[in-house]
Amino acid sequence: MKRILTLVLILGVTGTLFGQQTVYYILKARALTEQWKPDLAITLLNRAISETKESRFYTERAEANILKGNYSAAISDYNEANKLTASSGEYGLARIYSLKGDARTALYHLELNLNSYFRKGEKEIMLDPAFGVIDNKSEWRQFWKKEWYSNSEKNLSEIEYYISAGKTDESKTVLNELKQNNPLSDDVQYAEALINFAAGKYPEVIKVITGLTLVDPGNEKYLRLLAKAQIGASNQAGASVIYSQLIGSGVPDAELYILRAECYRKTGETGKALSDIEKYLDLYPENKNALSLAGKVESASGDNLKALEYFSTNLKLHPNDPECYIDRANSYFVSKSWDLAIKDYSMSLDLKPENSDTWLNKGIGLLNSGKIDDACHDFRKSLRLGNKRAAEYISNNCIK
Repeated sequence: MKRILTLVLILGVTGTLFGQQTVYYILKARALTEQWKPDLAITLLNRAISETKESRFYTERAEANILKGNYSAAISDYNEANKLTASSGEYGLARIYSLKGDARTALYHLELNLNSYFRKGEKEIMLDPAFGVIDNKSEWRQFWKKEWYSNSEKNLSEIEYYISAGKTDESKTVLNELKQNNPLSDDVQYAEALINFAAGKYPEVIKVITGLTLVDPGNEKYLRLLAKAQIGASNQAGASVIYSQLIGSGVPDAELYILRAECYRKTGETGKALSDIEKYLDLYPENKNALSLAGKVESASGDNLKALEYFSTNLKLHPNDPECYIDRANSYFVSKSWDLAIKDYSMSLDLKPENSDTWLNKGIGLLNSGKIDDACHDFRKSLRLGNKRAAEYISNNCIK
């Protein structure tokens, strides 16, 4: 019995490591393609495919081939993906044939996608620029005369749109329509949770979505909403657990590492946060938000010199971004390097002069440098821009 348990554990660990490696290949290839390095992505995926036949490797390689304009190779890759996982390449084939101007073949593959597990939402299809080549053709108009989506799917899509546009009342009207058919359905509960989230009713969202995940524990959209609701309720630890679940299940989304890192930063788990950021920076080494977060985490851990390295790197990459100057200025501010902080705050204000907090911090730097008149000018500017904290500094230092 002990041998069997040991074998199960070994197989489980091996499977997990293999799954992690699969996701790494996908994320790395996707990052290379997004950075306009399709040849490097293809080389990486060739190696991955030589190790194992995985349909997602073929669909990712197809994307890289499309970027190169090699439609024949992309079509071959999508067909290989279909052989390994039924219908996994159909949407990609629909896009390619549309790009080629072949509406009939494109719609044939789009129909196969809509009748499969991998079916895309109507909004995603309509916003896909690949179909702009054929959307004025009669075949396209005829295709969409058929009702491809249920009323529930349409209602959910409308609710998501209205919420994104800040039209809460309109989303509630659509929710009432959705309730008429099946008031206790999962779709109704999810839609109500979306509306409650928009209204800041995070405990209600958590309660409803937690119930839904008991029935469907791997549902990605439920888990993402639940994580955001936990953050809204100031439960960063709870959100990090959910992001860990999504990462562990093999969802190929590098942004999950940044989202989890931000949670770890707020719970004081700087080591875990830095580990996640490093994984992300391995994929996107010039990403502004990741470099900024890395600097903030290093600063929180007490390593201000390392923080400054990240902030300075960010500035070299993004010299016209005011936030990058603010990040480094704040780091200088913490170390009481007033002149350097003042210089960076000034550069930020040249780019974004309406930032009241920056005027205030620059004023504090000037005050500590003995430049009282200049500091008072900045405090008054900050107050005029609506920063009430500046009033105390004016009262204590500028009223004679």
